[in-house]
This record gives sequence, structure tokens and C-alpha cells, in this order.
Amino acid sequence: MNIQTSVFYVGGSKGGVGKSLFSFALVDYLLSRDANILLVDTDTDNPDVFKAHRELALPNLRCRLNSLDDADGWAELLDTVQNCPDHAVVINAAARTKTSTASYGDIMKEALRELRRELVVFWIINRHRDSIELLHSFQEVFTDVPIHVCRNLYFGEARRFDIYNSSKAREVVEKNGMTLDFPAVAGRVADWLYSRRMSIRAAHPEMPFGTRAELQRWRRLCANMFERVMGETS
Repeated sequence: MNIQTSVFYVGGSKGGVGKSLFSFALVDYLLSRDANILLVDTDTDNPDVFKAHRELALPNLRCRLNSLDDADGWAELLDTVQNCPDHAVVINAAARTKTSTASYGDIMKEALRELRRELVVFWIINRHRDSIELLHSFQEVFTDVPIHVCRNLYFGEARRFDIYNSSKAREVVEKNGMTLDFPAVAGRVADWLYSRRMSIRAAHPEMPFGTRAELQRWRRLCANMFERVMGETS
């Protein structure tokens, strides 16, 4: 995988499954790889990911807010991607984008092919049935795109995701993508990031020793998860 030409779409189509925290981890991982990153937060009502990362002011990190509620929003997104040809793109998808994704997803796929960009989807799930039903709806639009389903272990061990584990959706996912486990992190770490709206990189040196040690443990686990998808190439 060429990271710099990839567009990483972090979705789940429902609130509370862990998309924002996953985006925190993904941006942190890409920064550790010295990638140029365009971060697009589409949750314009509650843009925690955008606000946490714009404060870093790094030369290789650009942060944008971009609603995907209508055709104009999708056009704006594609224009932004085109204007950052040497940046890996991370899209934190708002829960409310389900309808517009069904309408404009095919257009985005074709446009990214024209830009010679690879679309990679990380789909975050909990253990509930509607999480799997929303995945199925997404698969109907993105039939030929690698979708990596991430069981958020905050909701329990991987074996307890029995609805997904035995589903037809999983069979479809694993033809082109993977089933991954997004590691759980101690509440004190998540609370620190969210309450202060700080990126992982900014928060790390300010955390108490024990909290920082837990963050480092979690970062290593997340890096191992991302390496399964991205490998050693950049």
C-alpha cells in the first residue's frame, strides 16, 4: 500500500461506536510514519477530531471541516483531496452521512480512481445488530472497495461479537478486507483526550506517568493493528 496516495474513510454510520477515537489513533500512527496528512472531519456538529489536531500546527498535517450532507459537500471534499496530491487523507465520517453516502458514494469512488487514489475503509462496530445492518448498507454502495471491519473491544472481547462473527457481512468483508480488533484503552486516557480536545501527540508529554504508560501500551497495539493493513511500505 502507498500511504501517501490512500484515502482512509473511518465510518460506522452511528454515534458512539468509537469512530473519533479510531481517527485519533489513525492520525497518530500516520504521523509516526512521517506521512503528509489531510485530516477531514465531517462531523461539523461536534468536530472533536478537527479541534484536537489543528492545534498541533505541524507542517505535514492539514485539518479541514467538511460537511457531507449534500452534493456541494461531496464536491468540496473532492476538490480538497485534489488540491493535496501528496497527502494521505483521513476522513472522519459523521454518523448522519448514511443517506448522502448512498447517494454520492459511487461518484466519490469514480473521482478517486481518476485521481489515482486508493480508497480504504475502516468500519467501526459495536456488538449490536444495527451496527451490522448499517455495514451491509454501506457494502451495497462500496462493493469493490477494501472494507476493514474493526471490532471495538471497548464493547467486549472479539468472541462476544457473535452477530458479526457469524454474519454474511463478515464473509463479504474478508474477500477484499480484514476483520480487525480495535484495542480498548483505559477510560482515563480517553477522558484526557476528549475533555481537553488534545491529539495523542500533544497529550502524551502532559499526562501523569501512569496514564502516559497506558497510552503507550495502547499506541503499540493500535500500530500493530494498522500494520496488518498497511504493511511496511510507505
